[in-house]
Amino acid sequence: MSTLNPYGKLDEAEQQRLAARRRTRRRIVIIGLSSVVLVAIVVATVFGVSESKDNKSGDKTTSSSASSTIRAVCNVTLYPDSCYNSLAPLAKSGNFKPQDLYKLSVQVAIDELSMASKNFVEHGVKKLNITDQKTLAAIDSCQELFSLALDHLNNSLSIKTTNLFEALDDLTTWLSSAGTYQQTCIDELESVSGVLTTFANENFKNSTAYTSNSLAILSSFEESIGALGAVGRRRLMSLGGGDAPEWVSFKDRRLLQTPSSRIKADAVVAKDGSGKYKTIKAALKAVPEKSKKRFVIYVKKGVYVENVRVEKTKWNVMMVGDGKDATIVSGSLNFVDGTPTFKTATFAVAGQGFIARDMGFRNTAGPAKHQAVALMSTADHSVFYRCTMDAYQDTLYAHSNRQFYRECNIYGTVDFIFGNSAVVFQNCNILPKKPMLGQQNTITAQGKIDPNQNTGISIQNCTIGPAANLSGVQTFLGRPWKNYSTTVFFHSQMGSLINPNGWLPWVGTSAPNTIFYAEFQNSGPGSVTKNRVKWKGLKLNLSATQVKKFTIGPFINGDKWIPATGVSYKSGL
Repeated sequence: MSTLNPYGKLDEAEQQRLAARRRTRRRIVIIGLSSVVLVAIVVATVFGVSESKDNKSGDKTTSSSASSTIRAVCNVTLYPDSCYNSLAPLAKSGNFKPQDLYKLSVQVAIDELSMASKNFVEHGVKKLNITDQKTLAAIDSCQELFSLALDHLNNSLSIKTTNLFEALDDLTTWLSSAGTYQQTCIDELESVSGVLTTFANENFKNSTAYTSNSLAILSSFEESIGALGAVGRRRLMSLGGGDAPEWVSFKDRRLLQTPSSRIKADAVVAKDGSGKYKTIKAALKAVPEKSKKRFVIYVKKGVYVENVRVEKTKWNVMMVGDGKDATIVSGSLNFVDGTPTFKTATFAVAGQGFIARDMGFRNTAGPAKHQAVALMSTADHSVFYRCTMDAYQDTLYAHSNRQFYRECNIYGTVDFIFGNSAVVFQNCNILPKKPMLGQQNTITAQGKIDPNQNTGISIQNCTIGPAANLSGVQTFLGRPWKNYSTTVFFHSQMGSLINPNGWLPWVGTSAPNTIFYAEFQNSGPGSVTKNRVKWKGLKLNLSATQVKKFTIGPFINGDKWIPATGVSYKSGL
């Protein structure tokens, strides 16, 4: 990946130098802000104090002091120069308020991405006169990804709260996703066109940097309040203004515990004609746009050969089948035959609040077709309960936002749980299959691209065992897809199929020091850690307090939204 892209891969030495500079800057700024600037931030943002109209005590911030404040805050970002240069116009105002810094940083990211998206088509795609079908398909993916990124940036400005710190979970998630969408476009282009990738890296350099800067500003505010000993922040739901979306009721909470045949569904899909619809895609057309009320689709047993997309405007859909081995959605799109990875999913979900129960999702392309996704979710607050995901390479694309998987079976070979969401797997069966001759199995490939993102893969109380005879096949817990790859296995049962080294490098013989991998109190022959790789980023002696950060409550704020779904779960360790 070219280093022109702020979210791209750097060589390890450069990454270490960048991380060291960032840590030094952050320590200096936190100390300074905690004693001076953050007094204003805490008063203005946490307690909602507005500036008095008749203030005669000289509280108006001068342009020079505002400029100094911007410079100080920007020094904690990965790209301090781009941060300051984009936010400095605020210094001209005599009514500068620290919380404006965050709003302005998001606005400049929106403006830049909007301009860069238009420029990408007009000065990149059209001028290069691209006719290759694989490249055109990747460009189509990019268009969708840019739209999703802009949606999430706009959500970060329009959230219904006057208290910035109340909404940090939501804001950090949406900004993390906005950065992930932009990086996914670059990843897709990399696989098909070197020329277009170079252009895109340069074209989106500022928009990705500005998104990263917004994340860093939020992170520094939160850390500085912690340094001052401020009262812990509260968390709000992403729908704004309350602790639960409007569809929640006692009846709705029981939906997932009701037998499929007894559910009162809004739409019934059946291959035999006993329902209103014969395809899932047809039933999804009946879902109202951006509804805050739950829409239930019952899919009767059968194999539905179709590629399904729950679009971003289809909110709060719940899809219930007759069992993970009875109701199956099947497809075969794959990278080798010309479909970008992001578009290969048999079942793809973008609409927030999606729930699936008792269904199977599979991609039958086979190992020779390489990337072929069975299920992809980029939907915030999505839940998959008692489901099966079955493919080979890249089975489950947990792409972005906050996700939860409970009691699912996940089959695959290479990187078969991957993406850059904040995701928790509980009580799942993780089942490596037999790969192509000469391939090695890697269970996870986590794609965290920025240290301020709240993303990672958390695998709790799961069972890892072979789905086939894996004699002669090496199986690893994962490999670091990006520089800040974050994956934690804890309280899980690991069979003897796990290689004693545990983890596999992405390239070379080591991994960036900036990754965060951890194993905690696992069991079984594969859990023995004495021969694990000697990576600085692999943590084998974490405390329970440190691991608890990756449980459902703190990691995906699940105590706020999962109870309403009716899915059983464990909040902590």
